[in-house]
Amino acid sequence: MSEPDVITRIEGRVGRITLNRPQALHALTTDMCRRMTEALLAWRDDPAVALVLIDHSGERGFCAGGDIRMLAESGAGDGRLAREFFFVEYRLNHLLFNYPKPRVAIMDGVTMGGGVGLSRPCRFRVATERTTFAMPETGIGLFPDVGGGWYLSRMPDHLGLWLALTGARIKAADCELLQLATDYVESARIPELKAAIIAEPERTEALLTEFEGDAGRPALAQHQDEIARLFAADSVEAIISALEAAGTDWSREQLKVLATKSPQTLKVAFRQLQLGGRAKDFAENMAMEYRIGARVVQRHDFLEGVRAVIVDKDNAPKWDPPTPSAVDAATLDAIFAPLPSDEEWSPLP
Repeated sequence: MSEPDVITRIEGRVGRITLNRPQALHALTTDMCRRMTEALLAWRDDPAVALVLIDHSGERGFCAGGDIRMLAESGAGDGRLAREFFFVEYRLNHLLFNYPKPRVAIMDGVTMGGGVGLSRPCRFRVATERTTFAMPETGIGLFPDVGGGWYLSRMPDHLGLWLALTGARIKAADCELLQLATDYVESARIPELKAAIIAEPERTEALLTEFEGDAGRPALAQHQDEIARLFAADSVEAIISALEAAGTDWSREQLKVLATKSPQTLKVAFRQLQLGGRAKDFAENMAMEYRIGARVVQRHDFLEGVRAVIVDKDNAPKWDPPTPSAVDAATLDAIFAPLPSDEEWSPLP
């Protein structure tokens, strides 16, 4: 009998959640999100559980995101299964965000999309030299969800907007700079760290200090001022104009990257972060993101992006519209509009 895609159990006084879908880089399915939610609800008021530890099996990465192929197959039809996935996943994200017990996420390896939704709400977020963080959704016509509107909009110097639009991949030192990671531990010491946390969960903060390594200098720091200046513009088009006017090697590289992204998604992400930055609480942000998700999975750019990047792998998507200026306000308004009251997202009761 094969093992489940996510393993939940109690060890000592620690509730353990282990992502166990290594062949897909632990990409999340609806069932995985449900199983994690069930475990967290069971442990929430259980005095025998003092802390929750989230990690993954194997060595290939923490979590690469969601099950994109399923989303695209559903989006090409009636979109029901895609909406169900977002609904369940976002409830899990919200549950973790407001969870009353300490959570530890071991971000050893690829941490993207859905993996960010699992790790970022945790009190302790441990990166290693193998950590690669990204919100790469604009490259497939999706958007930086799972709370991206909340977290990315609250980063200093428009760094979150830069991450959202470009899908840039960053390493552990940059994750610490942006508070995506709270601690850095060498991957070789992770098994020892986990054993120590399970033995003494009440000492987790002290243990992380004892195991702390040196992630090195954040590469992002050398471009922080440039990002703060160029990504401060009030529209995607204005950001592109600012990058063109800057005329630096770095700005030209950003323009090349942005030219590969879905223009519709660039403008969706821009508005998403504007609204997320003004949201009064995390639930309001997630309701907004669900409205977006429920619609974009059935739109041309997502289906085309998945075809080009994941299915055919020709990396030559034909975006429609082809430029940001051609994405009109009416299209964006329709994507962000409230859903019928019986279809809106809501947190767990």
